[in-house]
Amino acid sequence: MSKKKWLEEIYSKGWARKESFSTISGLEVDPLYTKDDILQFDPEKDLGYPATYPYTRGIYSTMYRGRFWTMRQFAGFGTPEDTNKRYKYLLSQGQTGLSVAFHFPTLYGYDSDDYRACGEVGKCGVAIDSLLDMEILFSGIPLDRITTSMTINPPAAMLLSMYLAVAEKQGASFDKVGGTTQNDMLKEFIAQKTWIYPPAPSLKLVIDIVEFCAKHVPKWHPISISGYHIREAGSTATQELAFTLADGIAYVQASIERGLDVDEFAPRLSFFFNSHNDFFEEIAKFRAARRIWAKVMKERFGTKNPQSCQLRFHTQTAGCSLTAQQPYNNIVRTTIQALAAVLGGTQSLHTNSLDETWALPTQEAATIALRTQQIIAEESGVTNIIDPVGGSYYVEWLTNKMEEDAWAYIKKIDEMGGMLKAIELGYPQREITESAYKFQKWVESEEKVIVGVNKYTMKEELPIPTLKIDEEVEKHQVARTKKLRRERNNSAVRTALDNLKRTAEKDENLVYPILAAVKVYATLGEMTGALKEVYGGYQDPGYF
Repeated sequence: MSKKKWLEEIYSKGWARKESFSTISGLEVDPLYTKDDILQFDPEKDLGYPATYPYTRGIYSTMYRGRFWTMRQFAGFGTPEDTNKRYKYLLSQGQTGLSVAFHFPTLYGYDSDDYRACGEVGKCGVAIDSLLDMEILFSGIPLDRITTSMTINPPAAMLLSMYLAVAEKQGASFDKVGGTTQNDMLKEFIAQKTWIYPPAPSLKLVIDIVEFCAKHVPKWHPISISGYHIREAGSTATQELAFTLADGIAYVQASIERGLDVDEFAPRLSFFFNSHNDFFEEIAKFRAARRIWAKVMKERFGTKNPQSCQLRFHTQTAGCSLTAQQPYNNIVRTTIQALAAVLGGTQSLHTNSLDETWALPTQEAATIALRTQQIIAEESGVTNIIDPVGGSYYVEWLTNKMEEDAWAYIKKIDEMGGMLKAIELGYPQREITESAYKFQKWVESEEKVIVGVNKYTMKEELPIPTLKIDEEVEKHQVARTKKLRRERNNSAVRTALDNLKRTAEKDENLVYPILAAVKVYATLGEMTGALKEVYGGYQDPGYF
């Protein structure tokens, strides 16, 4: 019997809850998939085997049979001392990598005593104003034995330099230090909206870090090309996939134009994706991402090193899916999302805590989130087999469909002149805004159900414990930064900042003078301010 005949003679006579079904992104799905839906599918060409081109089934030969993914919990709050204690606790509970959440002033390049930081110090991440703070943050944590992911973008060069300076003080050479800087400025202009300088100099700073790490910090991932924030801003899964990979193409092209050999830096590029509620759509997205990137690197950029074609990625469960209503439901959402990331072949994973719509996570909530990963790894059995969903008619159809639609976006961006030009034209911003609006309408009409929000609601809910940041944190941090300015060698700081400006004016690599400024305890705000004198600031043109 053919699928068409089954639909007409059997399925149509049954009862369905509604006329049509779709993924959370709005992609309509059939009730059943068969080999007829993937007639052009060639298992050898489109799937291959793990660790073989096009890496659809995974980038490593043994995957989780060899080692589990790196388990990270995004952590940062209050003072560096507060976060240092949380790090040590999480490491004692079996976490295998650190991930730094910086407070908003640091994300924007402001010191804690800047008037624009007032009321924000330590509230949504840890306050880092100088090398002194970074020294405290990683006190007692050997940086040559753990990897650290830093969620930082416009001032990424400053924070990486502080981290490297701490490693050096610990006696660890740069070639022993591993981790990731997010350092993805294109997605900032598209989605997250933290920036300091205009797009062109921002992109230049990104490539400065790529170049520096390729030469001096070989185990460091200089960019985490991030779809996460694109999805959090309201994009569909396909838009997240397409815009993220288009950003990656722009970074590779800019690095080649800098004079770098593609196989010198490409193996250390990494990606960062969102894992949302639609289980199979997320799995298909991760598989399609590997296949598209392998083709891009081989066919567009002519890489010779197989590692240059391997898309390595970190995943975080979807913050935008968490609800303030019935917050314990968030544990279930996070579990489904984490499992999708694992079945999709992630190399690193952060699971959100149940209370994150209310505040930064409590220690108990962060522990539950970590235990979620550990239960999946140790108890579920899914780590025994590589790509267990491979060969599913639905998963392979969906992977093909997402790849096809993503290529269409990438082609359109190419025709615009690349992602930098597309951003200047406001194209990805508009696409995401339209998708976010459409999804909100679906929620309001109950076409898409969010449990506890538009269905299965409760009139009264018990409050949950939340983490509160004491107002004394700001006073303490401001006092420390002011004391640092009084006691350091200010002549050396002025010399270092002058050299930083001259280097920017000469259009040379800025990591070297930034590292020199960091070592004499120039503050973050002083360094970003020096560069702002050369590059100017930036205001969102508001393309909608």
